[in-house]
Amino acid sequence: MIGFISNLFARGEPAISEASERDAAAFAVLHDASFRRGWSEQEVDALLIDRHVIAHRALIGAKLAGFIMSRVVEDEAEILSVAVAGRQRGRGLARQLLTLHLRRLAGLGARAVFLEVDEHNDPALRLYRRAGFHEVARRADYYPGSSGAAAALVLRRDLS
Repeated sequence: MIGFISNLFARGEPAISEASERDAAAFAVLHDASFRRGWSEQEVDALLIDRHVIAHRALIGAKLAGFIMSRVVEDEAEILSVAVAGRQRGRGLARQLLTLHLRRLAGLGARAVFLEVDEHNDPALRLYRRAGFHEVARRADYYPGSSGAAAALVLRRDLS
């Protein structure tokens, strides 16, 4: 009952923190709702226990509102996924997650960050371009779609 009341009166501000393997089930549900091919709980769990993977989560109350996950090897990082719950989209949560995450990656010694994004994912492209990412490659016909395959854009941002 106390949890219900605190959630009822919560301001709705996200609390962003590092994620752990305890978040695997919630990440899998959100990933599945956000992408054409979602990740299973086992796939997410394997990533979250990998010592090279860094993940952050945004909670509103006790509910997962978004997450970001990257793999870091030497001085390069690859953003594996960013997902924000449907009701939270368009409120700047992805930007908050990305900003904090990039700082953490820089703190771990990453000098460059890469990611892949569907060429038709305009909200994600705006987010990444505003964050300083630029296109360095294109993989034609990478993402299957109902109106034909879309290219994956490979983006890069230098952190140093």
